[in-house]
Amino acid sequence: MISNERNRVWLDINLSTLKENFRRIREAVAPSSVIGVLKANAYGLGMPQIAEALVDAGVSGFGVAELYEALDLKALGKPVQILGGILPGEISLAIEADIIIPVTDLETAGLISKEAVKQGKTADCQFLIDTGMGRLGMLWERAVEIICEAVKLPNLSFSGIYSHFPVAYQTGGEFTGDQVKAFLKILEDLKNRGISFERIHIANSDAINNFPYTYQFPFNYVRTGINLHGSFDNEGKRALNLKSILTLKTRLAAIRTLPAGSTVGYGRTYKLLRDTKVGTISAGYADGLPLALSNRGYVLIEGHLCPILGRVSMDYTSVSLEGAPEARVGDEVICLGGNGVHAITVEDWAMTKGTHAYDIICSFGSRVARHYIEG
Repeated sequence: MISNERNRVWLDINLSTLKENFRRIREAVAPSSVIGVLKANAYGLGMPQIAEALVDAGVSGFGVAELYEALDLKALGKPVQILGGILPGEISLAIEADIIIPVTDLETAGLISKEAVKQGKTADCQFLIDTGMGRLGMLWERAVEIICEAVKLPNLSFSGIYSHFPVAYQTGGEFTGDQVKAFLKILEDLKNRGISFERIHIANSDAINNFPYTYQFPFNYVRTGINLHGSFDNEGKRALNLKSILTLKTRLAAIRTLPAGSTVGYGRTYKLLRDTKVGTISAGYADGLPLALSNRGYVLIEGHLCPILGRVSMDYTSVSLEGAPEARVGDEVICLGGNGVHAITVEDWAMTKGTHAYDIICSFGSRVARHYIEG
């Protein structure tokens, strides 16, 4: 039956599954607490709805990439931390809103201190240490020196210290182990100088699966984003029994029988060897279908495998209906998700595209509606 809904393409996002994934992660890392990472609008899935569900499940706080993401979460009453960097022009508003501010160098600490004094407030900060990510933070070799100077500055409270892993999906990787050793050395040196922290965290989703010691003492928090969605990196263990919260759906827009010898789509990359029943679905790469699915992927219609024919285009994709002879225009089409042996996972798409799960989840276009369901 043809849908009366405005959107032809939509994501079903199961909040009950999200909460169960969170509970399983929390149980696995206990007694450490769990910070939910909701950067980039919760990886494009909708920050308000995802955040509210996580609050209901008992999340300890949130991590985001930048100030305005943090501001959107303050009303939920949980600690909100900027995990990346902060720009000088953002410091004033971050202090006013009681956002946890990253300190990546002594100059930034001085700017935060000056503004906090001006406002008559104490700014809550955490030190970001670069133990090998090579992106942001103070280099670990100089961290103790910088921290010892920063803690002398007025109107600053340093509640935590953290670092980040670039290759924690590589099980047993020496690089990750060396990062942890460097971080622990910093903690020990600071302890000998009378400096300690309430929150100590280094584990991301990959580390939770592959390196259990990263959420054991002295670490007492973890950060997780992609695992909340039931997705994993293509490499590494999948130690947690998590389920995908996503199903990407569209509708069958047309059904035609094309004669043998016909070619399908841009570039004429597929030629029919016989008369073939071909369907056109109302979704393409503008909606998040990887172009790499061209002539390789498939969709599900009434549980039947329907291979993609030709090149995925911006708005439409052609599929074979030879395995779904009862299909009708308007039928629901599962592009990503489903159940059983034919289920199409985020990781399937990532492997086909030669990328990772984060890229897939962040790629759903603006015309893809987000439907939030329970149960």
